[in-house]
Amino acid sequence: MNIKNIEGLSGDQIRSLVAQGGKFVMYKYCISVVVMTFNNASDFHFIHPGKSRITPGLGHLFTNLFLGWWGIPWGPVYTIGNIATILKGGKDYTAEILSHINQNDPTYGTGTGYNIPGQNNGGSTYNIPNNNETANTYNIPQ
Repeated sequence: MNIKNIEGLSGDQIRSLVAQGGKFVMYKYCISVVVMTFNNASDFHFIHPGKSRITPGLGHLFTNLFLGWWGIPWGPVYTIGNIATILKGGKDYTAEILSHINQNDPTYGTGTGYNIPGQNNGGSTYNIPNNNETANTYNIPQ
């Protein structure tokens, strides 16, 4: 499946937008032909912070309304469920997709902000020992 509305965004930008309230949602729609009903999932949509989660699902809403009812017995069942989900803003998959993005982003988690005594980290000052004192020693394997 594809994700719409993330074109040109980096992993850091996506994480920032999600922290501000962005969501990844998916909508379902069904198409019925007398005795057969096809209940399909849309692509994922990234909803930017402050934007409506219902608006991207309106096309799927109309597909359900006009093409979903006609299959017996599942057409009406799927149609009602899909319309209810669309009107609630779609199904939220933010945690799953963000986890996938984090796992596949080579720059995720590569910050260098370590709090090591005797170092100057982010403007903080530490007492650097003089020759008579010894600093804490850290054995870091190579």
